[in-house]
Amino acid sequence: MIYSRHRGVIFLVLRRMRAPLAALITIFAISVLGLTIVPGVDANGEPARMSFFHAFYFISYTATTIGFGEVPTTFTEAQRMWVIVCIYLSVLGWAYAIGSLFALLQNKTFQNALRTERFAGEVRRLSEPFYLLCGYGETGRLVTRALDHMGMRVVAIEIEPRKAAELDLHGLFADVPALVADAGQPDVLRLAGLEKPECLGVMALTNNDETNLAIAIATRLLAPKLPALCRCQSVEVAANMASFGTRHIINPFEKFGEYLALALHSPSAFHLLEWLTGITGNEVKPHRDPPRGTWVLCGYGDFGRLLARALDEEGMTVTLIDREPPPDGTRYRWVRGDGTGAPALLEADIKSACGVVACTGNDVNNLSICVTARELNPDLFVVVRQNHFSNNPLFQAFDSDAPVVPSRIIAHECLAILTTPLLAPFLDHLKASREDWASRLLQRLTGRFGWRVPPVWSVRINAREAPALFALLMPAGPEVTLDALMRDHAKRELSLDCEALYISRDDGSSTLLPSPDYAIRPGDELLLVGTRQARNHLALTLENPNTLDYVLTGNDMPGGWIWQRLSRRHET
Repeated sequence: MIYSRHRGVIFLVLRRMRAPLAALITIFAISVLGLTIVPGVDANGEPARMSFFHAFYFISYTATTIGFGEVPTTFTEAQRMWVIVCIYLSVLGWAYAIGSLFALLQNKTFQNALRTERFAGEVRRLSEPFYLLCGYGETGRLVTRALDHMGMRVVAIEIEPRKAAELDLHGLFADVPALVADAGQPDVLRLAGLEKPECLGVMALTNNDETNLAIAIATRLLAPKLPALCRCQSVEVAANMASFGTRHIINPFEKFGEYLALALHSPSAFHLLEWLTGITGNEVKPHRDPPRGTWVLCGYGDFGRLLARALDEEGMTVTLIDREPPPDGTRYRWVRGDGTGAPALLEADIKSACGVVACTGNDVNNLSICVTARELNPDLFVVVRQNHFSNNPLFQAFDSDAPVVPSRIIAHECLAILTTPLLAPFLDHLKASREDWASRLLQRLTGRFGWRVPPVWSVRINAREAPALFALLMPAGPEVTLDALMRDHAKRELSLDCEALYISRDDGSSTLLPSPDYAIRPGDELLLVGTRQARNHLALTLENPNTLDYVLTGNDMPGGWIWQRLSRRHET
């Protein structure tokens, strides 16, 4: 049960402890009243009755087991008899209250309410920009780790307690507030900070398409300006998401089909895409390009249909191996079987094929298909689907040409969209480019930065991201070129180790691979690739007027106000 108000825990405690507290209050009241009624004696031995104050004082420290003492005078036998009754009554009352309290602490509803209240408090106190992650599975773990390394905060919602508990085991730099709940409920999304101004975007990465659809609809209605990235494998659900204006719908199998088609007609563009969209710091190892010819597909499910269509559009011959005939009456050649044994593969003429795709939903079967096929034809280009990340050691031990890991595909796509939105239009240009152009660009960039995935970032020339340069250019400042701007702030004769890939302007125009003499204007958004040090140096140039002045003119002005005044006086 989800309590959206912070008073929920208090109300639950009062409701469950109502009877024990009423019993304690009744016992205290009867005990105090009895002491005032039972006759006693004063210091002179005269008959006297205890006042309500003395009776309440005595019961307070006696019934709570703090101590015992006969005050204000020695008790009579009748008073002592009544005190004995009060002591046993209070013991019973406290036993009942403490037992009820322990039962409440073990109650699942109370524990959920307590965790929810703690989570809501962490989200309320979160003053840094953050991303809302719905679903902390394999994909969510990769995305969270990458965002954490980039210094971005994440708030997570996961319906399985076991997966949510793993957040504390992954050694992240920043704490990740996590809630065990159904992310498809609008109240849960609100509790997780969907409507907070610090929320930068929502990622619906659960394994349930209907839940992801509910998240997309809630985001569209409650926070229409936020970007929503939704994982989806159903064509019908994807169309429903698109009808609600969801801008980023990611189907890992469809995305891999696009990648495979790109690798077939432009291998260099595919390698460049892998290099730019990978996780920063990981090494992209160049692998052989997929060959053209006959391909054997084992398994004709959703993934198999998408790959068969992608291969067919590239002019490849496709042979299917599946236990059942294709339900759509496809024109591809079909062989009955599962591909794990040699007979079905031989019937599909695996020895003359150029590639094999193991795309069933069973990891063991996929590995068996690949091992058997490679024994029959060692030169095969092998594409293997990995369904579960827990089997990663097995797939790493098998040297496939193109492993298909849906969690990694979605994670890379999410990071590319969230961290560098300008990368998407550049990749569109890249996919439509000629192979010779992509090959020259790949050789130039990897020759300069190596095959390890470099930082890729974007910066907009405005008052928030580039205050120094924006102030210089407004309203009609001097012309500043890319070559002049991207200079080292310590030695301006040296260029920064970074490069501009794409520039987008406010008027909708864009420039691919701008030349060094490109004149920058206010409002321009630059897509850059380079080293982490170059990124930090460029950020300082864009933010600090003195650094910018030195980079553009060579005039090394002192940084502080006092030193500037002394420098000007010395010049005069």
